[in-house]
Amino acid sequence: MELAVSTDLLLEGTHFRAGADARKLGHKALAVNLSDMAAMGAAPRWATLALALPAANETWLKEFSEGFFALAGRFGVELIGGDTTKGPLAVCVTILGEVPTGLALFRAGARPGDDVWVSGQLGDAALALAHPEFAAAAKRLDEPEPRVDLGERLRGIATAAIDVSDGFAQDLGHILERSGAGAMVAYDLLPRSDDVRKIEDGKIQARLVLSGGDDYELAFTAPQSSRGELEALSVELKLALSRVGSIQAGEPKLQVVDGKGRPMAVERGFDHFAP
Repeated sequence: MELAVSTDLLLEGTHFRAGADARKLGHKALAVNLSDMAAMGAAPRWATLALALPAANETWLKEFSEGFFALAGRFGVELIGGDTTKGPLAVCVTILGEVPTGLALFRAGARPGDDVWVSGQLGDAALALAHPEFAAAAKRLDEPEPRVDLGERLRGIATAAIDVSDGFAQDLGHILERSGAGAMVAYDLLPRSDDVRKIEDGKIQARLVLSGGDDYELAFTAPQSSRGELEALSVELKLALSRVGSIQAGEPKLQVVDGKGRPMAVERGFDHFAP
């Protein structure tokens, strides 16, 4: 086996709102790390947890722990250590997992002719940031579902993979950069929920789908010969897998086209150091 390691830091005011529900935050803190394991095709095993807290609030800690350990239990993750300190609310999880030698998924590896796929739906989390009244979208933002089972099943099928945390276009761009290839994506094929489709302003809807962050779906590439296998996997996992484009030879650039084949402008996704 090979060891897969990832870490994510969540800060109040940047990654979650002040006063966020503690149980949901406990879930999300682990979920975003499980999503990284999924993107590597790794089975999650152990985690450490570091907390900065303004005060030692026992009620908050109890609820946070309930959310964290409920999700950890589902995926067999053991908490093996960590740290606490006083300060502005921040949550940092480091997760470790295992993947059979030689079968880990990387961002590099996409080849011209490969299909581009994405799981689930895009844009709900970004929609919830602007319109928290959409209950289903709010759940996607606050309690994302990591695609761990899918990630493990993509071993030996996907040529490259990444989780969608900073926006589909931006994260797919990381695959293109590492793989040294371009991609053509059909905007109309990108999966979205009924709530996102209710946004009548086309530019706003495109921004949600292409550039909205926090979806924690998997974007991946696979040979055309794997289409039948992936369609069957979608049925087995009861998870939508959408084929949305193809990898092309050339410079690592993403081109998104509308229903008439016209290039669309794509806004940059989440920038960690934007003013």
